[in-house]
Amino acid sequence: MVEKSREEYWRRNIKLVTLCMIIWFIVSFGFGIILVHPLNAIHLGGYKLGFWFAQQGSMYIFVALIFF
Repeated sequence: MVEKSREEYWRRNIKLVTLCMIIWFIVSFGFGIILVHPLNAIHLGGYKLGFWFAQQGSMYIFVALIFF
């Protein structure tokens, strides 16, 4: 029984870490670097959205991931 619960724990743990890494990659590289030009067509609070994600938005998402 202990071995089965240990395997279940690690399976769920790996899923959670993988999900967090995917979100981290999409926000930091996807929105901040790769998709910056299409996102710059949208303005948020007077700033281009691509710039906002690169400077502020990614930090907010990373803090939210910490508490997830």
